[in-house]
Amino acid sequence: MSIPVSFLDLVPIGSGSSSAAALRHAVDLAVLADRLGFHRYWFAEHHNMPRLASGSPEIMIGHVASRTTHLRVGSGGVMLPNHAPLRIAEAFRLLESLHPGRIDLGLGRAPGTDGLTAFAMRRSHAAMGGDDYPERLAELIAFDDDAFPVDHPFRDVRPVPVDVKLPPLWLLGSSGFSAQLAAETGLGFAFAAHINRPAAVPALRAYRSSFVPSRRYPAPRAVLTVAVVVGETAAQGRELARLNDLLLLDLRRGQPGRYPTREEATSYVFSDADRAALAAMPLNYLAGDGVEIHRQVTDLVAQSGADEVMVTTMLPEPDDRRRVVTEIARVFGLVERITATRLADPVP
Repeated sequence: MSIPVSFLDLVPIGSGSSSAAALRHAVDLAVLADRLGFHRYWFAEHHNMPRLASGSPEIMIGHVASRTTHLRVGSGGVMLPNHAPLRIAEAFRLLESLHPGRIDLGLGRAPGTDGLTAFAMRRSHAAMGGDDYPERLAELIAFDDDAFPVDHPFRDVRPVPVDVKLPPLWLLGSSGFSAQLAAETGLGFAFAAHINRPAAVPALRAYRSSFVPSRRYPAPRAVLTVAVVVGETAAQGRELARLNDLLLLDLRRGQPGRYPTREEATSYVFSDADRAALAAMPLNYLAGDGVEIHRQVTDLVAQSGADEVMVTTMLPEPDDRRRVVTEIARVFGLVERITATRLADPVP
């Protein structure tokens, strides 16, 4: 299957490691993904999560874009309810000015954290109570298009830099709400199947069927994001998946501390209640070797009609993460696709 393949990096911190090490590994992984032919590399906004090293995607985007050559680098995503649309417009216009044609702005509706931390960010009960995501999106677009009505109080406010437009806009979601909003506003849509895989196919089909063409997107553009656990063998992939399972149980128990180690996951005895809890979770991942992952992903793509695949992994160890990137590149034939193009690149 010849389809663009991308990577979503949550920058997990392995047990016994540090945020500085996790950030260095994220940059190294992006450089590897760039060399292997990945299309995009996105970072997400999460807060009050000690397991994750990055809560500011725009900082990671600028840093990684300066270290890579071909990748589109973007947010997957910036949580729009946490920020003033003007602030987002200025941050991403600046990134687009620094790295023209290589930046993406993915927008999320969730807070990316717990309720108390969201309140600490927004500092307003009113901001917590109402769902004004469509209005904030409309405001962001109006800033970029200089499209406020003449009597609007923001009519004369111009995001800087004033001579640069926002990069491509994507709405992110794990339900039909964002799919419908992306279709109505004529924007790209990325579905988080790693959060709610059962809803992926109907949401992506609904997005495509109800899409309204726009200046930004004359045709629908859909990304399917999936979580993967890739082993050297299928059996090792399923063994590594125990770490994912234990992580999910910790999150369900309200224990967002350090990552479990591979040894802890291997020795942990899952009870019947644990297995029932895992079976009931909409959070999903695909586990196996590269060939199995390729088969499962291409099946989902065929069912959903996605235009692009974005993989992510919650495995925190650098060796496991590098294996995900290299194996995904191999089974999707990314290196073969870019060989002719990269051979024409000047030697550094």
